[in-house]
Amino acid sequence: MKNITTMLKHSALLLVLLAFFITSCKQKNEESTTTNESLDVNIEKYTLDNGLTVVLHTDTSDPVVAVALTTHVGSAREVKGRTGFAHLFEHLLFLESENLGRGGLDAMSARIGGSGANGSTNRDRTNYYQTVPNDALEKMIWAEADKLGYFINTVTQPVLAKEKQVVKNEKRQGVDNQPYGHEDYVIDRNLYPENHPYHWQVIGSLEDLQNATLEDVKQFYGKYYTPRNTVLTIAGDFEKAQAKEWIEKYFGEIPTGEKLEEQSVPAVALANSKRLMYEDNFARLPQLSMTWPGVKQYSKDYYALNMLVRYMSDGKAAPLNQVLIDSLNMATRVSMRNNSGELAGDVKLTVRAFEEVDLDSVHDAVMNTFANYNQNPITSEALERIKTQNETQFYRGLSSVLGKGFQLAQYEIFAGDAAFINKDLENIKSVTVNDVNRVFKKYIKDKPYIATSFVPRGASSLALKDSKMATVVEEVIVNNANDNVDPNVVATYEKTPSSFDRSIEPAYGAEPSLKVPEVWTDSLSSGIKIYGITNDEVPLVTFNMEIAGGQLLEPADKAGAARLTALLMLKGTQDKSVQQLEEALDDLGTSINIFAGNESVTTTGTTLARNYDKTMELVEEILLQPRWDEEEFEILKKQALSAIEEQLGNPNAIASSKYYKALYGDDHVLSHSGLGTVETVGSLSINDLKQYYATAMAPSNTSFMVVGDIDQDSIGQSLTSLNERWTTVGMEIPVYDPAPAISEPIVLFYDVPGAKQSVLRFGNPSISAMHPDYYAVEVMNYRLGGGGFASQLMQQLREAKGYTYGIGSRFTGNEDLGEFTLSSGVRSNVTLESTALIRNILRNYANSYSDQDLEVTKSYMVKSSAREYETAGAKLQLLNTMQSFDKPADYALQQQQYVRNLTVEQVKVLAQQYINPDAMYYVIVGDAATQFERLKQLNIKNIKLIK
Repeated sequence: MKNITTMLKHSALLLVLLAFFITSCKQKNEESTTTNESLDVNIEKYTLDNGLTVVLHTDTSDPVVAVALTTHVGSAREVKGRTGFAHLFEHLLFLESENLGRGGLDAMSARIGGSGANGSTNRDRTNYYQTVPNDALEKMIWAEADKLGYFINTVTQPVLAKEKQVVKNEKRQGVDNQPYGHEDYVIDRNLYPENHPYHWQVIGSLEDLQNATLEDVKQFYGKYYTPRNTVLTIAGDFEKAQAKEWIEKYFGEIPTGEKLEEQSVPAVALANSKRLMYEDNFARLPQLSMTWPGVKQYSKDYYALNMLVRYMSDGKAAPLNQVLIDSLNMATRVSMRNNSGELAGDVKLTVRAFEEVDLDSVHDAVMNTFANYNQNPITSEALERIKTQNETQFYRGLSSVLGKGFQLAQYEIFAGDAAFINKDLENIKSVTVNDVNRVFKKYIKDKPYIATSFVPRGASSLALKDSKMATVVEEVIVNNANDNVDPNVVATYEKTPSSFDRSIEPAYGAEPSLKVPEVWTDSLSSGIKIYGITNDEVPLVTFNMEIAGGQLLEPADKAGAARLTALLMLKGTQDKSVQQLEEALDDLGTSINIFAGNESVTTTGTTLARNYDKTMELVEEILLQPRWDEEEFEILKKQALSAIEEQLGNPNAIASSKYYKALYGDDHVLSHSGLGTVETVGSLSINDLKQYYATAMAPSNTSFMVVGDIDQDSIGQSLTSLNERWTTVGMEIPVYDPAPAISEPIVLFYDVPGAKQSVLRFGNPSISAMHPDYYAVEVMNYRLGGGGFASQLMQQLREAKGYTYGIGSRFTGNEDLGEFTLSSGVRSNVTLESTALIRNILRNYANSYSDQDLEVTKSYMVKSSAREYETAGAKLQLLNTMQSFDKPADYALQQQQYVRNLTVEQVKVLAQQYINPDAMYYVIVGDAATQFERLKQLNIKNIKLIK
């Protein structure tokens, strides 16, 4: 993506199940409608004369519209030596076009209240998307057409040079500086032949990116970015006839482009298994992956393979989990996935082992599990449970108009027509036990595979025997080695002719009004508070049961108890084993998670509306009758200790840990993560968890928030038994003093030798969420670092300098505490320059804040509110804000009015009061050998290496 590259492995599940609600047509301009018990979804598909395929779907539930432009080009269209072009274009297309001017869609997005223009690239396609208030639809159509037909002249050598740096930063952040980050690179180079288009990574190589010429880039764009190779999808609340006029006006005269030949490659086959190993600079635990050649998406065996991998690794009953985690206790996590693309696919099993576990023993256990499958294959009951879960996942995918638009384009490009969904549904429904057993024998059993052992530095003895050292290209850190980019260079070019003046931005349509959902509240005699919103767009109910306390109620020497208690509560009940509980949930199509945070333990759930009452019976059983299984406790405890060990090798986790320790001090409850420490977790007993449960899990501290296809009376009835039976008296939640302020800058550097990026966490204590200025400082921060590509930090460090892939700042807080934090990852050789530039931006922010800054802020804050409550998650956030901070249901309208009345002078006062770079912690995690001494040029007195 523009914000993170995603090598999407297309999800069969969601795509297949769209068949429940979409029927498209093969004939131009023909419209069809399908009604499913709670859905009435309309789809229209047609083709412009120049070959552009258009898919329209109307949904009037919210005053928003999603626009997505999907081009049938991914990394598979590249050639060796010129990799990464598809993803590079995903970046370039946001910067400028002939008629939008500098800043392009990013600048416009902020003005129109969009969700943030974004994109993603995988092996087979690139897409660009955004959800906007429906008054901006014509603007979006105008802007997307400018990308497709009026863009390439704006790409000059300086533009290309700068964006190369951004993409390389993305690779450093997502691959080079991550544990196991090079694994896919090693697998794909050895699974796919050298001439196969899946042989290289979507993001490409640093060398190829650096060598890309302007002419290379223009030829790539001219060949693939054409109407006949593109699908435009529009979904949401809009007038279809008007949209068609705009589409014809803005897209209709773009030249068709050349017809592309369909790609065809031989099926991937391995003559023998290969074993490779790599000593990972960041990994703290050994990891084994085994990857087999698979199948194309939508091919005959694609569906059965999806069922097989889910059965083998998902849930307590999964054979691989039973052996590797429960029986042999050698792994902290196991996953098996079917990754299918347009041209080929693979089946990948990944096992993250515990510290010092020999991966040969893991491999033997895997092979024994597969051998046992022949005698104990998947049952019809297990297969049906998997299919039932699919229905809930499908409805969750309908929560946004953007999600629908994505999938329509997916079918259109890769299945040949959205009408294929009918066949898709037939295929998934027709999968049998025999099919699953057949694909196991055809693709997995006794078949060659790629085995990769990624082990900690110096632990090669843990790798599979007879493994060869994998080839991985490591970047050498050289200070000031990259091209300097002049952000002030303005591109000069001859504009592409058009039949009308495209430089005139279309006007807004009728301004939508914020639709605040009707909220109902209630309270029960036990103290449970209820907040609800009825929403019947899809037949789902989604809920959060939040019990205040969480980490704040842990004794200092029992850190990690809240998290382990939450996890253990899902490991069976007094009447059900773990497997029986999971099967009961699966039978209902219900997903439930329990997690502990700083301030609460939260149970989240999503279920089919028809199964809500049965789901709540299980929730009550989970809450009131935990099993307290000793074996499960020991497994979870060992996994927690491994997770703590893993964090010690992750630069981002290290940065957060050191930052909060600096902020709050070593002894504060918030100075460590919810995982706890090696010492505290190591000493925990199951009785400690029982004690935490008995004092912290109380109805008087509980809020139940629910959104979905259900009414208030039904909610109250569903909680009657829980209300009567839950009698725990909770302890009072302690109030913590704010973190102490500092009066000077302090630089704390943590050494990760060989780090390709420096991770930055800068900040200081600030106001709590209950402070009257809290929303005001959030608004003030929008143009500093809270507005994504509309912020100064992003514009100067990424867009102007190419120092980083992303940077942002935010105010966070709870009822008692708060902080201001700036986060980024910058390439190692500009650690000093980035820190100095950030300090200057912070120093000058108040004085430089302008009328234009305020105009953009107001436009975004007011207009984006049209998207405020589109999804179930957004509606739950409304309820959570109401209960956490005692806000009225229409607080968003009040915030709108505050923003409308805001002045430049008020913002400047806020910035001067709450942004102070000369009283701030500067926590940096990076390569000390090359960067620490350079930081002394900042002339900060207090600078030191920390451990």
